[in-house]
Amino acid sequence: MNYVYILECKDGTLYTGWTTDIDRRLEEHNAGLGCKYTRSRYPVELRHLEEFATKEEALSREIAIKKLSRSQKLELIKDSGQ
Repeated sequence: MNYVYILECKDGTLYTGWTTDIDRRLEEHNAGLGCKYTRSRYPVELRHLEEFATKEEALSREIAIKKLSRSQKLELIKDSGQ
């Protein structure tokens, strides 16, 4: 499976990413081994998760989410109930 996720960082900012193993990726982010953006902003908390059958679908959705405004991302999080 392929996942697109939104994290809330300790400073309140949001980070959107893609992975095939959400548990491993969250551990990496929270150990300071994730991307440069979250390295100085952990711990992070999973706020939104979407599952896709293909990498292409997931990457397309990741790009779409990254284009959203902060308020639109917060609405997406609210609607997902996480």
